[in-house]
Amino acid sequence: MTRERVAAFPPDDFRRRAPAFQEPRLSRNLALAELMREIGARHGRTPGEVAIAWVLRNPAVTAAIVGLRSAEQVEGVAGALEFRLSPEEAAEIDAFRKASGGA
Repeated sequence: MTRERVAAFPPDDFRRRAPAFQEPRLSRNLALAELMREIGARHGRTPGEVAIAWVLRNPAVTAAIVGLRSAEQVEGVAGALEFRLSPEEAAEIDAFRKASGGA
């Protein structure tokens, strides 16, 4: 997601009114996505794979339901089946979320 893509949402797109796509959360979410991209680049993984791996590391989570709009998007998340974050990388994401007021 980018600011340009958000600005180009059609007028009837529900995301135009969604808090996650409004400031200040939009800037926070874009920065978090960039962190996921940076961590993924270290391993040849996509930001989606990093996000899924982060969610699945929580022992209270037994599964992740991932939505896709096309078959091509499977490539961006399928690697999460075997990818695991290091404790340091998980702490890096946790620290970002805590510093930026994330839940």
